[in-house]
Amino acid sequence: MPADLALVTDSTAYLPQQALDRHGISVVPLSVVLGEEVLTEGVEITPKDVAEALRAKQRLTTSRPNPETFAAAYRAAAEGGAEAVLSVHLSAELSGTAEAARLAAARAPIPVEVVDSRLVGMALGYTVLAAARARDAGLAPAEVAGAAVRQAADTRGFFYVDTLEHLRRGGRIGTARALLGSALAVKPLLHLAGGRIEPLEKVRTASRAIARLEEIAVEQAGQGEVDITVHHLAAAERAEPLAERLRERVPGVRAVEVLEVGAVIGAHVGPGLLAVVVAPVGG
Repeated sequence: MPADLALVTDSTAYLPQQALDRHGISVVPLSVVLGEEVLTEGVEITPKDVAEALRAKQRLTTSRPNPETFAAAYRAAAEGGAEAVLSVHLSAELSGTAEAARLAAARAPIPVEVVDSRLVGMALGYTVLAAARARDAGLAPAEVAGAAVRQAADTRGFFYVDTLEHLRRGGRIGTARALLGSALAVKPLLHLAGGRIEPLEKVRTASRAIARLEEIAVEQAGQGEVDITVHHLAAAERAEPLAERLRERVPGVRAVEVLEVGAVIGAHVGPGLLAVVVAPVGG
């Protein structure tokens, strides 16, 4: 694995530890603020903690990493022998994380390129893995960044939430706020578009919404080779059967993973989330 280009991402990529270790990817964590406590995602607060807090109507907010945390990651990369860093992060439309990374990059001891994936969750994760494969194949830093940008552009994320209330409270709802007036009468399907959460369709029941989510994923996958992740929050009983149906229905699927989202995304979407990420292989 070439050591001259270090890869950094943030904790909302939800990459398995095995993948992080294999590719030497560093992760800068976001935080969840529960009451007066600031808790590090993946370390001090779990998805289960978030789901229980939301059900108990406790106040939850999230917090980006500060620039100094990124600066420390970039210094560590330089001290480890890297000559440059590619730092790939969740959508700047949803978080100030990429901006914090850019502030740190401006005073890093080695060149740092920050890529706003305009994605989140394993949509971001697949983007980081595309960069890792390109880097590990010996491509130049500019080509590695290009691989990440192409993968991000080709990756799609669609999701269902039981209620828009959590997104509304967190200010992450974009133009989907137009659905709020009828939120009691519909089950919204949403997607990431231009880095923002936007309305896709309105469906009358949860079962129909999940069935439509499946159809959209199958249509998006087409006949090409793809990887798929089914995300959920406290909804494994919905996620596992959906994943199994996608394994059967998508002809070019390479892998379908089921992955509960972490605390930061969970705080904004609430229990019952069901999402599908479709990523072309080699995009």
